[in-house]
Amino acid sequence: MLRTGSQRSKLCPRCPVARVADLLGDTCTLLIIRDLLESPRRFGELEDSLGGMSPRTLTNKLKTLEKEKLIVRRSFTKPVRFHYELTKKGAAFNKVVEAMRSYGKKYL
Repeated sequence: MLRTGSQRSKLCPRCPVARVADLLGDTCTLLIIRDLLESPRRFGELEDSLGGMSPRTLTNKLKTLEKEKLIVRRSFTKPVRFHYELTKKGAAFNKVVEAMRSYGKKYL
């Protein structure tokens, strides 16, 4: 993933493929979206699903996805607990994830 604005602006700034690759350019982010496509998840559920990811890394990735308006953090029950769910914009990645799943099953 590109780290600075100048790095992003130099790499095909108008290319939609490059922009999406920058946003989802690591495996963990795609796996978070994959999990949230199934249902909203609490932090611990995501942490368990992603195995070796540190809590700090997961927190940072969730914040990035929230900033990009791909997910929302919602509270429920008392005591207050939170879960993460996809927005309409985030749910639009369903076709991308399904295409990757299909490719993986067929070729890998």
